[in-house]
Amino acid sequence: MQRWRGLEDIPEGWGRSVVTIGSYDGVHRGHQLIIGRTVERARQLGLPSVVVTFDPHPNEVVRPGSHPPLLAPHPRRAELMAELGVDAVLVIPFTAGFSKLSPADFVVKILVEKLHARSVVEGPNFRFGHRAAGDVALLEELGDTYDFDVTVLDLGAGEGRDGQPYSSTLVRRLIAAGDVADAARVLGRPHRVEGVVVRGAQRGRELGYPTANVETLPHTAVPADGVYAGWLVVEGEAMPAAISVGTNPQFDGTERTVEAYAIDRVGLDLYGLHVAVEFLAFLRGQEKFETLDALLERMAHDVDRARALVARADRH
Repeated sequence: MQRWRGLEDIPEGWGRSVVTIGSYDGVHRGHQLIIGRTVERARQLGLPSVVVTFDPHPNEVVRPGSHPPLLAPHPRRAELMAELGVDAVLVIPFTAGFSKLSPADFVVKILVEKLHARSVVEGPNFRFGHRAAGDVALLEELGDTYDFDVTVLDLGAGEGRDGQPYSSTLVRRLIAAGDVADAARVLGRPHRVEGVVVRGAQRGRELGYPTANVETLPHTAVPADGVYAGWLVVEGEAMPAAISVGTNPQFDGTERTVEAYAIDRVGLDLYGLHVAVEFLAFLRGQEKFETLDALLERMAHDVDRARALVARADRH
């Protein structure tokens, strides 16, 4: 799969293509429906499929400080899109100047002049151009003018929790509440956070449960404080893990961290490595125990529960 950053990165002589445009944060089941239809349409026409997305999130440029918690960094989104059969991903740097493009100019500069769109696939709520003035009705009008057809996919065909349509907003809300199991149902896989393993207080090592202290990427959607079952993913290997999110109230901590204990693994040296933590199930909230022995007893119980849950789970 080709990966481009900026319109200037598109190869010279790029021919016609089938395109979908959106933030696609999380590449959840709703996104998968749209991207999957884009790939299907491209194959019908014998053309490449292209997903166009933006960095940073448009909200951060239009309303600074309003950046939503991110469900997946761009490299991870590209991996997920590649698994869906996408031929190219274009990440457009979203700037103040770019945000001022009229809907018509947006279409001409991206879909017409650069990607030579033959067909465009979007969800019913797609908006584009300055102040999000363009909608799918206008996109269809512009398609008639510039010779591309538009497919608007009804996402009612797949619904999230309690009949709610699949959406990144829904996933963020579930994650913020610690409901990683329902978040996974909407995503189609466990929620993942990524970052570099850094040195912490090393209390876990002293207690017999050495953890990877993951310095998460900016704006990451981190689940609510608590203890979780899941996986620690290192260089492609997914290891069963008990995961702690929070400030470590047992030791009066103040800094919120994500720490993962790789169950039944010894001698791991992960400092400086970029790793991922995937969340399967919420086990309990953070709490402060009266004695260290009580904490150790509960940690052993947490690890046993995590081990059993992961052993029965399917990551995919």
